[in-house]
Amino acid sequence: MPVQRLLNFVANRRTRAYRVPDGRRVYAVGDIHGRLDLLDELLAKIEADNMARDPRDVLVVFLGDLVDRGPDSRGVVDRLIDYKRGPIATRFLMGNHEEVFLRAIGGDPKSLKFLLRIGGRATVMSYGVSEQEYRELDFEALAAVLQARVPAEHVTFLSSFEESVEAGDYLFVHAGVRPGVDLAEQRPSDLRWIRDDFLQHRDDFGKFVVHGHSITQEIDVRANRVGIDTGAYETGRLSAIGLEGAERWFLST
Repeated sequence: MPVQRLLNFVANRRTRAYRVPDGRRVYAVGDIHGRLDLLDELLAKIEADNMARDPRDVLVVFLGDLVDRGPDSRGVVDRLIDYKRGPIATRFLMGNHEEVFLRAIGGDPKSLKFLLRIGGRATVMSYGVSEQEYRELDFEALAAVLQARVPAEHVTFLSSFEESVEAGDYLFVHAGVRPGVDLAEQRPSDLRWIRDDFLQHRDDFGKFVVHGHSITQEIDVRANRVGIDTGAYETGRLSAIGLEGAERWFLST
């Protein structure tokens, strides 16, 4: 059995108890990180998959980290602003990279310095900052230039991103949740940044968690969660999960 079909089979066998509401179909897209090429390919796969199934009320959730690391963060943001205007309902989650990017374009040089450490150079360049400007400007001046180059529409769009989305028995977040804390009481910092405490937890979270943020070679299916960040910016593999009733399947570039 091919690896992807085996993953789908195992996922469905393990989690028949988890459901999205009847009449709904939900897709969730993992961390894009500036890979417009892969985003276009995956959206086409989602469209084809959706068209091949019976009509449903469809929602596409983007799990955050649209920007940084890959070559075309600006193009990804433009594409998804346009996609949001289309016929399919969409919701967008705030990733840790969006959080830092928004602080940087708000004029905070310290946030810009941190952004550049975590892959933001590619984002800065995608907004028209030249190599000469990047080399010669200090952080304060570069933050001012970036602030002037990022369209207000992009700031408004990114600032509108949510902390989490629920659909039936599923909870969609960027990074994860803090074990032992009620889902209604989760801190935004944990939803965007948590890693080991969440990943190593084996008990039920109250809902089945769909997340990105932590890169794995293959889609990471566990009894209480599934991680769909397959490192698109360097692997060329951008992944999504599809959910309908108790069924679960995966799509990847």
